[in-house]
Amino acid sequence: MCKRCGWCGDDPLYVAYHDHDWGVPVHDDRKLFEMFVLEAAQAGLSWLTILRKRENYRKAFEGFDMQRVAGYTDADVARLLADPGIVRNRLKIGAAIKNARAALDVMEEFGSLDSYLWRFVDGVPLQNARKSLAEIPARTHESDLMSKDLKKRGFSFVGSTICYALMQSVGMVNDHLVDCFRYEETRRLSGLMPL
Repeated sequence: MCKRCGWCGDDPLYVAYHDHDWGVPVHDDRKLFEMFVLEAAQAGLSWLTILRKRENYRKAFEGFDMQRVAGYTDADVARLLADPGIVRNRLKIGAAIKNARAALDVMEEFGSLDSYLWRFVDGVPLQNARKSLAEIPARTHESDLMSKDLKKRGFSFVGSTICYALMQSVGMVNDHLVDCFRYEETRRLSGLMPL
């Protein structure tokens, strides 16, 4: 039996997310935007709750097409507020729409959401060597900088804690514990040799 980070427990959905998604470098703008929406939706809730609603989010937000989401109207907000498959929170839904518009502006300026976000780690995943969950911070200097810049650009629900969770989920940082089987695998995915 392989050793995993303790936060994923034994729920099959959570384990699959840990084993295949968390910490894997993401450079696709649509997937990055998806994680923006999901991390904001998670605020105050468990990540497992959001994982269970992920497919519903993909349908409700039209595959996280930023152009479409940026054009959402009051009718779309009403549709989303009535959708039991997602977190029906007006502020979080509004943030998804606002963030789509801000992301399009960022893409126009930087060429892609990917190139904008990854510059906060100089384009290379930060490799941590944490031995326990207690060592993993809720925020870092990099997430503070990201949060401040995102807010300046009109994004919302992008506090430093949410930004750090985003950085972890899209592989900008490797926070798998050193005794987790994914730690070295994630290092290799980042183009780094095992320790």
